[in-house]
Amino acid sequence: MSFRTSALRPETRAAKIAATVLILSSCTLGFLILSRRAGSAQSQPRFLLELRSANFADLGAIPRSFTCDGAGVSPGLQWSAAPAGARSFAIVMDDPDAPFDFTHWLVFNLPPEARGLGEDASGHRALPQGSMEGTNSYGRSGYGGPCPPSNELHHYFFRLYALDIRLNLPRGANRSQVDAAIAHHIIAQGQTIGVYRRAGH
Repeated sequence: MSFRTSALRPETRAAKIAATVLILSSCTLGFLILSRRAGSAQSQPRFLLELRSANFADLGAIPRSFTCDGAGVSPGLQWSAAPAGARSFAIVMDDPDAPFDFTHWLVFNLPPEARGLGEDASGHRALPQGSMEGTNSYGRSGYGGPCPPSNELHHYFFRLYALDIRLNLPRGANRSQVDAAIAHHIIAQGQTIGVYRRAGH
């Protein structure tokens, strides 16, 4: 048996329209939630890497020799083995406590068999063959040490990414270029954080 919507009483017709809108809204919301979850799952790396430095503990103070108050050389870093399928590593060091996300160091196309970098590796032949450094927020290629405003404690994130590609970028690439190139290619990542305060400046 069929009937016309126009034949229904106004209050019944309004109720049916409201129910239909509610059902459609619920379906749309459910689809968006599932899509968002799927996207998040794809963007999350499948493995975690252990990243550490012999020069400072995680959340520990970075020694002056690795900052603008000292020699300003890059600290040593060590990390765990890359998962199968990794073709390169990339390192990003930044300071999210700065007025803008200040980038201190970009290294990319580190070979997948690499297990670390020695002290003062930046700008020297100590980097593994084929590795490249990008341009930091100081406007220079290579490592730029922490140099926060006087008496401000800043956190410096060292992030290591295992990628399923080698980046097709030139030496001196900037942060935006590196971020765009590694998007959707991260299969593992790790991080360690150092802090620094320029007391007395």
